[in-house]
Amino acid sequence: MVNIGMVVAKWARLTPHREAIVDATSGQRITFGDLDEHVRRLANGLRGLGLDKGDRVAILSQNSIEYAALYFACARSGLVAQPLNWRLSAPELKKIIDNGEPRCLIVQDQFHDVAVELQSSVDGVEHWLEYGSSGDGSYERLLAASSADEPPWSAELGDDDPLFILYTGGTTGESKGALHTHRTTWFAMLNQTAAERIVPTDVYMLTGQMFHIPVVLAINYMAHGCPVVLMNFEAELAMRLIQEERVSAFLAVTTMLNWMMAVPSFEKYDVSSLRNIMYGGGPMPSRVIREAMDNFPCTLLQGYGQTEGTTMAFLSPEDHHKAIYEDIHPERLRSCGREGFVTTLRIVDPDGVDVPRDGQSPGEIIVQSQANMVGYFGRPDLTAATLRNGWMWTGDVATWDGDRYVTIVDRAKDMIISGGENIYSAQVEEAIGRHEAVLEAAVIGIPDDEWGESVMAYVVLKPEMTATEDDIINTAKASLASYQKPRRVEFVPELPKAVTGKILKRVLRESHWEGREKRV
Repeated sequence: MVNIGMVVAKWARLTPHREAIVDATSGQRITFGDLDEHVRRLANGLRGLGLDKGDRVAILSQNSIEYAALYFACARSGLVAQPLNWRLSAPELKKIIDNGEPRCLIVQDQFHDVAVELQSSVDGVEHWLEYGSSGDGSYERLLAASSADEPPWSAELGDDDPLFILYTGGTTGESKGALHTHRTTWFAMLNQTAAERIVPTDVYMLTGQMFHIPVVLAINYMAHGCPVVLMNFEAELAMRLIQEERVSAFLAVTTMLNWMMAVPSFEKYDVSSLRNIMYGGGPMPSRVIREAMDNFPCTLLQGYGQTEGTTMAFLSPEDHHKAIYEDIHPERLRSCGREGFVTTLRIVDPDGVDVPRDGQSPGEIIVQSQANMVGYFGRPDLTAATLRNGWMWTGDVATWDGDRYVTIVDRAKDMIISGGENIYSAQVEEAIGRHEAVLEAAVIGIPDDEWGESVMAYVVLKPEMTATEDDIINTAKASLASYQKPRRVEFVPELPKAVTGKILKRVLRESHWEGREKRV
């Protein structure tokens, strides 16, 4: 039986004194032996609060040792981790909490005020714990008072037991919690192991936040006994950590790589330890790929994935090298590669029939894999629409060629990816619509050399009413996370529409993306 929580126990037994996690923000370091004791105490302590198998534990925190311990402790005790996006406002977080109905919520000290606000608005959370040097000490007291023995439930947990819920949406009712089990997580790790070619000497740097699916990548390196360096991304810090901690692998988005290569005196940093950089989460222009390969002494690997299906396709290091340095199939840099080790991809028409492998006929990507989520938590309607007869319908439109290379040509539901963050246009349109002068709004993603895509809004004003670009942006910002707000607003007399009345966003996008590479 596979229990993800036992990852730490294995290496605590084999290499107890080897560092497991380096927390660059707090300066703390912890060995596998000490981390395993932390996990055991935390698992026993959470169940000692009266929590039962399957209960959710919500977590509001930036990357930290405690955050990692919570993932493993929930796995060891049969609880379900429910990470929360700390960038969201309290009203947005309330919607996610209402969906997951956690009985316990654990916050990092810097989010104390948000927790206080949530306490007055959410129901069902029985236990509020806080950790950190300026916290109330409740988390630390729980650890100190709990047994360090192996939790008695751990041997009976794993496989198809729920492990965590990761959310894909934001401020509207469309926020969806993808539920993963020990089994789906394990198979996701197998995909990553094969694609990243992980070796025991690796040191992994987690550049993203632990409320996103890349946390599985970090867990996977730990499953190989490799140390993980945690950070809250800042380009110069990333360069320094690569040098000081001898980092060999990390995941980046276009924004991160651009910022890192722009760090003053970039060439003075010792990055010789790097073995591989995986990138994803948004468009990566060929120009940036070439610059990264020229500047970093390692291979590049692209991963295409979703929260629902983890990483599903990969463009190999060999494909990158051939395209950049040998001019062999350079067009493949616009693709997302081929299906992963434990994944089967098909591209089908609306009736589920495979489209021709001619590199031109578009269809929807569907995925069959034990790494797929088991469903959207609390949303059987959305689950039934997405998981059909063993296949997950991604909503991504793509073509494929005779060698099975998949190229995204559009994104369903008009999702925008900016700096690795998913932004849903409907969320932004709703926020813009709160301005009294707005008649209609359409939001699209436009090319951005720094962020991959940025948010642009086309707005039709009501007759006899006026508004400025700043008015619209500030209205949207009031109910959105900062990264979700539009960066540009253009006022138009009308929006292009089909005869059915549906707004034709592809018409709005055409002038912005003409001659540019656009892919997920």
